[in-house]
Amino acid sequence: MKKQFLLLLITIFFTFGFNSNAQWLQTNGPYGGNIRTIISSGNNIFAGSIGGGVFLSTNNGTNWTEANNGLTNLNVYSLIASGLNLFASATGGGVFLSTNNGTSWTPVNNGLTSLNVFPLIIIGTNLFVGTTDKGIFLSTNNGTSWTQPGNALNSSYIYCLANSGSNLFAGTYGGGVFLSTNNGTSWT
Repeated sequence: MKKQFLLLLITIFFTFGFNSNAQWLQTNGPYGGNIRTIISSGNNIFAGSIGGGVFLSTNNGTNWTEANNGLTNLNVYSLIASGLNLFASATGGGVFLSTNNGTSWTPVNNGLTSLNVFPLIIIGTNLFVGTTDKGIFLSTNNGTSWTQPGNALNSSYIYCLANSGSNLFAGTYGGGVFLSTNNGTSWT
């Protein structure tokens, strides 16, 4: 009986053991390039790239199409969805908004004193963007206008943003991690 059980286990291992790991399959594009961000919005997948702009897949990556109408800069570092709004950050181009699933994009940079933007994050109804030379900016109206909420952040190069509830974290280049509990007005 033990011999039959052992033989059964060995058969199962050789039959299923080598194929039990997760398998990755390359999608049908976008090929090459430098993909910096991927998000899903509804049934759509968006990929932001350096030099190629935004790509859209409506069929789980089987096919991809460029979705760059209105983007004046194709160096897309961050994409974020908020309801029906899509936001893209492009270093040298600022922030772009699409209200029609990426069919067209409009720049929304009023008040941004730097168009060198990297990360985007939404906390509630607040949209934050980090720049590579002027710190963090806040929009409370879907990017229509931007303000700099505080100047106590000891770094102007913001590489990444994250949140935990209403707490905002900023990862900086060479300065470490900072925390704001009041929408960027002050930092520790």
